[in-house]
Amino acid sequence: MRARWMTGLMAVLLVSVPAVSRAANCTTQAEMTAQDRNVLAGVGQRLADAVLQENYGALQAQLLPEMEQEWSGMQAAVQGGAAFVAGGQAQIQEMYLMDAMGGTAPADTQFFCSNASGSLTVTLTMRALPPGKYALVLANAAGAKLAGRIALILVWDATGTTPGWKLGGLTVRQGAIGGHDGVWYWTKARALAASGTPWAAYYDYELARALLLPVDFLSSPNLEKLNHEQSGIQAGPANAFPLQVQDGARTWRIDSIHVDTSLREADLGVTFESLGLTDPAAARTEAMSVLSALLKAHPDLRANFHGLWAYGSRDAKTTPVMELPMAQIP
Repeated sequence: MRARWMTGLMAVLLVSVPAVSRAANCTTQAEMTAQDRNVLAGVGQRLADAVLQENYGALQAQLLPEMEQEWSGMQAAVQGGAAFVAGGQAQIQEMYLMDAMGGTAPADTQFFCSNASGSLTVTLTMRALPPGKYALVLANAAGAKLAGRIALILVWDATGTTPGWKLGGLTVRQGAIGGHDGVWYWTKARALAASGTPWAAYYDYELARALLLPVDFLSSPNLEKLNHEQSGIQAGPANAFPLQVQDGARTWRIDSIHVDTSLREADLGVTFESLGLTDPAAARTEAMSVLSALLKAHPDLRANFHGLWAYGSRDAKTTPVMELPMAQIP
């Protein structure tokens, strides 16, 4: 139920399969030749515009032939991410040109994308990548209320009558919640950690990462810094699960808590060990008891997040029960 959309080659690249690890070449936007930069920017701009306009004809016309079977997923990704980019205009933010021509079979591949001085390196890690030439184009929906972020994987296709860049995959993600972006939530997380509210700080770091990370296979010095700060939180939830919370004479087991932006709000999803109640009213009462006990144990969560989702877990099956704003949880 997480509001992140990924399809096409991006999904394939993150599937774990036996493969040989290899390193390959990456060229950042600033280091590209003018011709490469202009061509990629032109293709990326047209595709990003098509995402904002939900122009499926334009997207499908640019689709890599090998990804034809993924088209329905790509269409669903654009539809699902439409709210993130609504009211915005596509602006290219960054581009990476990736050369993985070496080898004859798919392999786990890392691209180290450094600036001219070598002082800044972005790492792109892809699973089971076939030999070829690729590009990653990142764009923002400038002016959109939810600050949508678009990532496009392009693949060089030399098989057609006119060689060129084709669409291999895309993501559309939310870049802001409540009018605030990932940097704002990162700053807030630091302040909460310094003030001795470790649980709220930890999940604000999680929210910051969710809003800042354009694709799951990218790592940067800033994101590594965020991870380091979060891992330094003392008495936080990192090693707290399974968590026992008390509601009167009843003890509930919470298996995990995660950021959940399904309603475009800063919510938390709480997965707990359910009694397996089949009556909807009884299941909601049970979930309410768990959520209330959690907030009594960690009141800083109530003050810093919009609401809670309850997910009941029983016999290896997890079922959404309800979502409530904090004000409706006793």
